Amino acid sequence: MYSASQGQWPSALSKDKRGKKAGWVLDMDNDTILDGFVLLGFSDHPRLEKILFVAVTMFYLVTLAGNITIIILSRTDPRLHTPMYFFLAQLSFLDLCFTTSCIPQMLANLWGPDKTISFLGCAAQLYIFLGLGAAECVLLLVMAFDRYVAVCRPLHYAAIMHPHLCQKLAFLVWTSGIFGTLVQSPSTMKLPFCHHHRVDDFVCEVPALIRLACGDTRVNELETSVVGAVFLMGPLLLILVSYGRITQAVLTIQSREGRSKAFRTCSSHLVVVFLFYCSVTSVYIQPRSHFSQKGGKFLTLFYTVVTPTLNPLIYTLRNKDVKGALKRLFGKDRMAREG
Repeated sequence: MYSASQGQWPSALSKDKRGKKAGWVLDMDNDTILDGFVLLGFSDHPRLEKILFVAVTMFYLVTLAGNITIIILSRTDPRLHTPMYFFLAQLSFLDLCFTTSCIPQMLANLWGPDKTISFLGCAAQLYIFLGLGAAECVLLLVMAFDRYVAVCRPLHYAAIMHPHLCQKLAFLVWTSGIFGTLVQSPSTMKLPFCHHHRVDDFVCEVPALIRLACGDTRVNELETSVVGAVFLMGPLLLILVSYGRITQAVLTIQSREGRSKAFRTCSSHLVVVFLFYCSVTSVYIQPRSHFSQKGGKFLTLFYTVVTPTLNPLIYTLRNKDVKGALKRLFGKDRMAREG
């Protein structure tokens, strides 16, 4: 077992209690590998890991509270039964699943010397991670389309964004996620991994696993580029086009109040798009690059921990509808307790 405190591997390792729990054994003398990986993270900086453990725990708790609150409000408050908040609830649910698929394992690795994850656990994490990541890319595009219709076709908004279409778009989002992960995850897990099985990252994601491979990875890197073009650059390009049209429409609005309202409608979504795409594209566009290897760990922390925490805050701090729903929710709770 890899020990963060010692920062090295023993020459031979027998199966102890932790080895049984992790389900794998490493014998460097015989080059024998059984099931499992080691998520190194910042194991060479144990003090930093303790600080990260506290920070990640706090961010995760805020993520759970914020996104669960948005889901509850969008379901219970009739004033939030609109396409915008329907898709916002989808984003919150997606972020909950995304963070829960990796943060508990990350916290376990940050806290103690055991950095192991089973092969099946790594595969499951990769499948979920890729699927939800692809789904979020498509969902951000769908939300941009919703904002385009709201600003550029306000008189036809209710007719275009009817509930049936919203359900179809939500189905498209989740189907895209399933397709995205089934395209890349199986080939990634079949790579000829180096015998030490040390993943230089916090989670089992494609760039880190490609760097672990000791064989030819050109096909996998090409596959990553194609998938990135389809699920990252494609939606991003369409989002930018939609906001170009939105900007043109906003500039034609005569009243200052109308322009301000249109800006508030779109600014939150733009910030979320910026935070998500800047971090994810930096990691996935060049999976073997020096920058991905060194700075990728911090970017992984950012889009797995920080961004899902910021999303509900961004959408609520300047949103009068959500603030009003919160007041009504707590007002009802207070009245119920007093009654």
